[in-house]
Amino acid sequence: MIWPQKNRVLWEFLLLWGIWMLLILALTDMHQHLDRYATRAFTSFVSFFIVIQINARFLFPYYFLRKRQAVYYLTSILLIGLTVLVLNLDIFPWSAWFKIPPMPIAEEITRQNSTGIRWFREFIHLLIALLGSTLFGITRFANKKEKEAFSLKNEKLETELKFLKSQVNPHFLFNALNNIYSLAVMQAPQTPESVMQLSEILRYMVYDSNEASVKLNDEIKYIENYVDLQLLKNSKGMNVELKLDKSAPGLKVAPLLFVPFVENAFKHGKIENIKEGYINIKLEVIEKEIIFSCVNSKPKVAFTKDQVGGVGLVNTKKRLALLYPDLHKLDITDTEELFEVILKINLS
Repeated sequence: MIWPQKNRVLWEFLLLWGIWMLLILALTDMHQHLDRYATRAFTSFVSFFIVIQINARFLFPYYFLRKRQAVYYLTSILLIGLTVLVLNLDIFPWSAWFKIPPMPIAEEITRQNSTGIRWFREFIHLLIALLGSTLFGITRFANKKEKEAFSLKNEKLETELKFLKSQVNPHFLFNALNNIYSLAVMQAPQTPESVMQLSEILRYMVYDSNEASVKLNDEIKYIENYVDLQLLKNSKGMNVELKLDKSAPGLKVAPLLFVPFVENAFKHGKIENIKEGYINIKLEVIEKEIIFSCVNSKPKVAFTKDQVGGVGLVNTKKRLALLYPDLHKLDITDTEELFEVILKINLS
């Protein structure tokens, strides 16, 4: 059966209450006093409704789920006590609605002698109702968290799959191989080092990036190799400044976390323009906080060198949200003159 989601706890518990009241009617002599039974059933319904609604809407989500159990237990007892008083004392205008019709004299004497027991019984009934609605709430909350965890896992797998598919930038590899080939033809002394750098990049992307975390210095080394191979494109040099802090060799981060921003800087900044183009990349470690910044100039006429490859800023944001929820801050400044990224990650 499909229940209204907004009041599912209430409707499910009231269904059980209705079944219970029908059983009492069928298995006891209540059918001989239908007027008294109807009033009692109405009183029970109202009291159950008040307790379950207030518990499900306010006490349970605002106190129990926020781990304020002491306040929750106290307010729950007060709620039940006030509900019993409000529905049974004769001082309220609505008291006549809940007043049970008189019983035979013998039964009335027995009732007067057991008033305290009756009130205690009503208190216990409402306590059971509150506990029942709380159990329903806990079950629903657990199911919700399980579904969220499953959904988060699937989203993480999908994001990671997209990330892995886009790791190897064919255009970058093509340019790097061409540049190294040119160095080899000219028999330039830096040829072996460039080949080694490309080899280290490929090994890092294919093998190390499959790990959940890598050493921060390995990630830094990857950035350095990437930038060095990019600089081979222009023999006149390019205005690229690197300041990468290697003072925390034992610190670990997710692999290929900062490279997307470096790729973006080379792809969208006209770095070949030595007079106006520039890229400044900085990474510093303060205790267990990593502060990474990457700023690049923007040409007056917008262009993109490479539409293929790279993780992309959208996927990077998703990845950060999955890997470092509430532990990172990403600020992006995009103006006509520059594009700046500042990423802070707390690893404590």
